Formats: sequence, C-alpha cells, structure tokens
Amino acid sequence: MAFKYSNVLACAPLEYRSIQEMAASMEKAKSEGADIVELCLDSIFASSLAIPEEVDGLIMQRTLPSVVSFRLNSPRITKGSCKTTCLQVLKRALELDVEFVEMDYEVAVDTNMAFMYKRSKSKIIVSSYFNGERPSTEKLGDLVALMQSTGADVIKLEIAVDFITDIPPIFTMLTHCQVPLIAVAVGSRGLISQLLGPKYGGFLVYGSLEEKPVPGLPTIASLRQVYKLEHVNPNTKVFGLISNPVGHSKGPLLHNPTFRHTGYDGIYVPMLVDDIKEFFKTYICSDYAGFSVGIPHKEAAVTCCDEVHPMAKSIGAVNTIIRRPLDGKLVGYNTDCEASISAIEDALRERKVTCNGAHTSPLCGRIFVLVGAGGAGRALAFGAKERGARVFIFNRNYERAKSLADAVSGEALPYECLEKFCPEKGMILANSSAIGMDPNSHQTPIPKESLKAYELVFDAVYTPKNTRLLKEAAEVGAIVVSGVEMFVRQALGQFKLFTDGLAPERFMRKLVLEQF
Repeated sequence: MAFKYSNVLACAPLEYRSIQEMAASMEKAKSEGADIVELCLDSIFASSLAIPEEVDGLIMQRTLPSVVSFRLNSPRITKGSCKTTCLQVLKRALELDVEFVEMDYEVAVDTNMAFMYKRSKSKIIVSSYFNGERPSTEKLGDLVALMQSTGADVIKLEIAVDFITDIPPIFTMLTHCQVPLIAVAVGSRGLISQLLGPKYGGFLVYGSLEEKPVPGLPTIASLRQVYKLEHVNPNTKVFGLISNPVGHSKGPLLHNPTFRHTGYDGIYVPMLVDDIKEFFKTYICSDYAGFSVGIPHKEAAVTCCDEVHPMAKSIGAVNTIIRRPLDGKLVGYNTDCEASISAIEDALRERKVTCNGAHTSPLCGRIFVLVGAGGAGRALAFGAKERGARVFIFNRNYERAKSLADAVSGEALPYECLEKFCPEKGMILANSSAIGMDPNSHQTPIPKESLKAYELVFDAVYTPKNTRLLKEAAEVGAIVVSGVEMFVRQALGQFKLFTDGLAPERFMRKLVLEQF
C-alpha cells in the first residue's frame, strides 16, 4: 500500500479479540477520518482463535496504512510464550511490508533482532512506557537517547501523568528530538498531549473510535471535525477551558470553528486542571494566550491574575483570563455576569414585563432567588443586585450563601427552605449550581409544584439544553431561559477578548443551534 505523509497523522489504536472485529473496526476508523491504524495484535493472540494465516490476511488486506504492534509485556498472554510470539508476529509483519512495525525498547535491543535491519519498506517504531515517577526533561531526554541508539526510524513514548502540569517536558521532547517522535501522556489529564502534538512537531497523534472511547484520547472524529489538527502549527496560539470536570464542555465545538471562520490561528482545548495556581506557574509561555475558567476554579482564578477587571473583582470570580501580549501579565474578566443577566432581561422584555421606567431593568424591585453560591452564582448575584433586584440565596453550604448574600446586601436562607419559599408570586429563579447537569440530568434543585411561584426560571446548566428544571418550569407556565443562551453570550464576550475584538455573532449563534 503506497503511503505518503506530510502532516501529522491521526492514528486509531485497534484492540479487539478477533480478526473479524479488528477488520470491521479498521473500516470504522477509515470512515471517521483516521490516516492510519495501530493493529494491536497481542489482543488477538490472547485468544486461542488467533490463526497465523488469518493474521496474514488482515495485514495484506488492510484498507488503511498500519502500525503492527505486539506488547512484550502484554497482560493478556502468559509470560513464557509472549516474547516468542512477539518476535514471530513482528518478523512476519516486516516480511509483509506493513508500513510500520512497533516494538518495545526491550525487544529492539535484543541480540536476535538482526532481521529488523533487513526490511525493505517498513519503518521501525521503538516504544517505551515511562511510569512510576514524575516525568522531567532530563529523564525523558536520557530515555530518548537510549532509544535513538537502536536505529529506530520513529520513537514512541507513553508516559503516565497524574496532572496536566506533568506534560510540558513531553512537549520539550517533541520539539528537540532528532528523529520523529510520538508522545502520549496516558490518563484523563493527558488529552492536550494529543491535541497540541502538531504544534510541537509530533509525528503522530492518537484518537479513539466513537464506539470505544479511551480516557485521555480525543476521538478521531473530533480530531478531524472539531480540532482540524492539519491547521495547527508552531505559531498557533493556545486557548483552553480550565475546569474539573471538563468533558461536558461545548467550548471546543464553538471556538475552534470560529477561529477558522475569522482566519485566526488558534486552537481551543479542554484542560482538566486540579490545581489552578500550579497550572499558571507551569504554563508560562506566551503561546498559551487565553483561558476560559470553569467549575470549580472561578474564584481561585482571581488570585492567579496580575490584574482583574473591576466588575470581576467585585464579583470575586473570573471566567476569562487573557495573557496580555505586551507584557505577559494575566488579566482576569467575568463575562458570565452580563451574559446571564441580559439573557434574563431580554426574555422578560419579550413578554413585555412592565418596568418602573423606560430605561429600568425588568429585574428592578423583583425577588431574585438564586440557587448556588459558586463562581457563576456570584456573577448572577452581583448582576441582579446591580439591576435593583432583591436577592435571596440558597446553597447547600449555608456559610457560602451567607457570605455572598452579605456582599450583595441580600439574604441567605437554608437550602431546605427553598421548596416552600414563596413571599410573593412572580419571582425570578436562577439555578447556578451543577444540579441537573449530565450525567445527572434526572435531578432538579426544586420540586415542580414550587415552580408555580416563579414568572421566569433560568438554568445555567446547558448540558442538557433542556434540563428537568426547565421542562417542569415550562409545564407550569413560567418563562424559561436556557443556559445555552448564557453560554453563547459569555462565549461571544470571551472570543472578543481572545482575539482583540473579533466576534462573528451570527456565525457563533448558528454553530450553537447546530451543536445543542
């Protein structure tokens, strides 16, 4: 099979128990956009159904360029037979001129490996798994030097990481390695090692099939359709969502197409961050140009900034951080406040809810009931106060509710009182908590019967778009405002900050309607 490559390759690793499953999955990988597949043959040889002739057929009839691998330390095969079988499989793959043969470093230094140098067309990938200690540039560099001495055409490092802050040494290796390098940060914190691999010169990145997701790997479909890694280059600016959890975010679906639409050389990636202060101590390069900040970091983010916009400082929460190009300082903003409050106001105005004056907010004088006292809750509370609403706050942690209520001259009440709280009809309810977010979409912060006291119900949760809270509010006749509306408005604000003014509202709204 003729095989040429110029851009980074998108590879789908295939681990199945039968030849038939592996052949079928190769077709799926091809349809989802993979350039190449890794045939993990140790997964097949773990089964007594493995027949050499059938394995030959799989390789010879492959419909995509392939890497044939066989893990020397495969947990699936008894140790006594593993090495013998491994050598037999790899030798046969070379004889069949497969595009790449991957072997463990331990195999590559074996004295019986002279056959690998007699190959005609196949390229040799030598791989090693780094585990048990935090990766450093020095330790990885020493390992790479040993692996290069084997004469490998390509080197592959699989590195176990506990935190996203363990990844920068991997990027350093990608940049400076003298031979093509594949680097995979293994685990849920390692996702950006694949998404940003092309920026640092990675030879190949991995993506899973839609039907078989792997923690820490993007899907092949997302690499092709969302991130479009063929456009990522050393000059690409990096933007991302700092959050924990981060998997629910729709940000990449919105920001990445908008970067391309405006011609801006940027990529927006999910960043699963445990310690935001440590993150900013680690990622100091000017190429990391801007960040969205999500749960639970919005309040802690304030202390990470060199400067904070006055509104964000008042709120005590930041949802956007920009690294100022002029001096590299981190500047914090809050686009949640205006996004959420304006969405509520516009919904009330559409129903022609009366105001005390032509320029008065429809929230003025109204009871504004807020569930949650985190970063998004603080934005809603300060926004409602600024518009003249009377703010009542309910939170499972009463002390947090009390602290926020004092800051906005509001009132905090025990969370247990929310169900029966009804000093008047026609109130506004805003849920800023994560109650009702996927995968817990069956949950709601308040019983349906209690919703009859509210004229409008807003839910900051946007996955799912139509939460149980909003469904039940609509059923009792309330105006409902989805978190999707807040999402697109705050994203517009963020994108303007990311790109110094670019924000195609019509395009971004169209994207949101298509994706949600």
